[in-house]
Amino acid sequence: MRIEEMIAAIQAQLGLDVDGKAGPQTWGAIYARIVQKKIDGQPPALAIATVDARSEKAIATLLPQVQPMARALVQKAAAAGITIRVLSGLRSFAEQDALYAQGRTAPGPIVTKARGGYSNHNFGIAFDVGVFEGNRYLADSPKYKAVGVLGMDLGLEWGGSWKTIVDQPHFQLRPAWAMDLSERDMLAEMRSRQAAGGPVFA
Repeated sequence: MRIEEMIAAIQAQLGLDVDGKAGPQTWGAIYARIVQKKIDGQPPALAIATVDARSEKAIATLLPQVQPMARALVQKAAAAGITIRVLSGLRSFAEQDALYAQGRTAPGPIVTKARGGYSNHNFGIAFDVGVFEGNRYLADSPKYKAVGVLGMDLGLEWGGSWKTIVDQPHFQLRPAWAMDLSERDMLAEMRSRQAAGGPVFA
């Protein structure tokens, strides 16, 4: 039996979304079952300690399901000797359109191919990180690949593994309902859900 199959079996037994990745939700459920039910009155996955203030400002903009994943990634990177900060989270459609205009109809280099509503950042499921050495931000470092592996181990999608646009600072959490959908179809469904005033992730 492969380790992913073991994790998936545990997730199914605990009534969790089954993806074969042991992230905060899975470890929180295991903790609640084996150790205790609550930590400071919260479910274990939501009780993951906060990280640095700069990261927390961006993390606060993410959906509740994504916030513990972002904190866990910062903590796992630190345990591996890598300092990262979460630099961006949710963007409005207008903010996304302004980024899209950069390098096209506005000054600066092109930084995105996504218009408003066509980026996972617009729905609170995606965040970007930066690698730091002390207080110095590293725009390019082999450490991004190491962080990417840590993120995928948690169950996050990593932009560094994409085929068309490689985006090493980017991580996102795909909703369970979108596991078998293409990126294009997932974004279309999220736009539809948001327009209808419904939950994007549930």
